[in-house]
Amino acid sequence: MDLRLYFRILKRWWWIPAGLVVFTLLLSMITLKPWQPRPVTYTLSMSFSVGVKPQQLPDQFTYDGYYTALSSEYLVDDFSELVKGSEFAAAVSERLQDEGIVVSPGQIQGSTQTGELHRILTVTLYDGDPVRLEKMAAAVAATMTEDAHLFMPRLLENQGAVYLINRGGVTPIGPSLKERLDMPLRLILAFLAGIGLAFLVNYLTPRIYTSRDLEALDLDVLAEIPKS
Repeated sequence: MDLRLYFRILKRWWWIPAGLVVFTLLLSMITLKPWQPRPVTYTLSMSFSVGVKPQQLPDQFTYDGYYTALSSEYLVDDFSELVKGSEFAAAVSERLQDEGIVVSPGQIQGSTQTGELHRILTVTLYDGDPVRLEKMAAAVAATMTEDAHLFMPRLLENQGAVYLINRGGVTPIGPSLKERLDMPLRLILAFLAGIGLAFLVNYLTPRIYTSRDLEALDLDVLAEIPKS
């Protein structure tokens, strides 16, 4: 099949991809409601340093704090997973309840992201209420700095500590890339699916459209009546 034959098939069944795109557009307009304003989401990021105190051993060489720095790097990796866990979220939720703010552990887990770089742990929170987000950030920071030993008692009970080294402000964020591309991707996929469906319908339709269709059946074409 050459490109001209492809073009003729699409010209013959153009209404299939066009109709599928229109149907997808109408369905997306109903479900997504793009004309309605989206609720504003706010974010706040904090940076923490996690480490252990260097051992003070008389008359012994301690490698100038090498193992202390190495332990800090491992602890940051561990705390990155710990902060996303249910126990930490439950502790933060209890702190908020003491202040009269009800946020479930599941909500805290769903609105918390972590990252680590150069022995620095970054915790990013998201929420639709800037005041509640400030309270959540304060509860997370207090749980990290005051109760870290409760989550890792073997390492942090007597010689470890977590320090808040940077606390950003509340910042509104716009729609995500997924939200911005949702509608165009739906239409593109509908168009591609419509093209595939057009070729399938053409293949399954038992009709003769051109002389080439007869030649494909090993039939000789004696004459052809032009359209005009």
